[in-house]
Amino acid sequence: MIKLTYEQIVQKIKENAGISEDEINVRVKQKLEQLAGLVSKDGAAHIVANELNVNVFEDFTGKIKLNKLIPGMRNVEVTAKVVDVYEIREFSTPKSSGKVGSFLVGDETGLSRVTCWHAQTEKMAGLKKDDIIKVKNAYVRDNNGRSEIHLNDKSEIEINPAGENVTVIERTAQVQADAQRKKISDLGEADSNVEILGTVVQVFEPRFFEICPQCGKRAKQREDQFVCEQHDIVKPDYSYVMNAIIDDGSETIRSVFFRDQAEQLVGKPREEMIQYRQFKDKFDQVKIALLGQMVKLTGRVTKNSMFDRLEFVARKVDTKPDPKEEIERLKKETGSETTA
Repeated sequence: MIKLTYEQIVQKIKENAGISEDEINVRVKQKLEQLAGLVSKDGAAHIVANELNVNVFEDFTGKIKLNKLIPGMRNVEVTAKVVDVYEIREFSTPKSSGKVGSFLVGDETGLSRVTCWHAQTEKMAGLKKDDIIKVKNAYVRDNNGRSEIHLNDKSEIEINPAGENVTVIERTAQVQADAQRKKISDLGEADSNVEILGTVVQVFEPRFFEICPQCGKRAKQREDQFVCEQHDIVKPDYSYVMNAIIDDGSETIRSVFFRDQAEQLVGKPREEMIQYRQFKDKFDQVKIALLGQMVKLTGRVTKNSMFDRLEFVARKVDTKPDPKEEIERLKKETGSETTA
């Protein structure tokens, strides 16, 4: 079932009735007063839309831009550019087991994650950053307040369709606009796009793992060989992940930095990071340099069920946060006036 927010209903009325948002809000307020206690604000907005002959549920199937995605939509078609491809994971629960994979796509209006389950993960084979994809017959689900595209058995993916060109919204601007600043003590498992500011108080050595040099996916060892699900036996390349403990004065949290984010945190290119695989003792200098470093991280919170703790998965790392910007933010949060 499609559920629209009040803001989405108002936007639909604006687009189709040609009246201002202020006028819509006045009409909604009047309707609430007339039907006191009988309808919610969203319900009043639906009534106003009906009175203006605006069908707020039209055009909710077929081709759509990413900023128009709404949970509950079915049979949608999206054309977008691949921004990131994430690792396919195997899972097992008391009720089911299988595979899940996802990738991030963007267009000129926004960003969204595409999630593939079980056999649908095969459609991610060979998918890489900057590919243009056309997804058909997908459905939209809510994931912690964000609209996410999901594939079912009838869904189709076409990679780099002829004649399609997509411009992607600048990702940093999108992330900064959406991310909510929180203290570590206030983080919850449902936080999917938050920002924290803290100090590095402990650093762990990077962990290296084998990947396929062609597609970048995890390569599994079988006897004395490494095998990629897509490219069979391969001579593996290496990727890495590292952890650090961040303290913001309210609490500490273990933060996870995958390859790109690890390079941002350490301030070293891939060529130097790979050397730490053979010369682990040289990483001690990096640890010392990072201790006490203030960092601003944007990312998501995840639950580590093995250790029963929350962890922060970094998506963007800023090792030089602007002190003036942070002071102004603090003044606004505390209600202090800016002094000359």
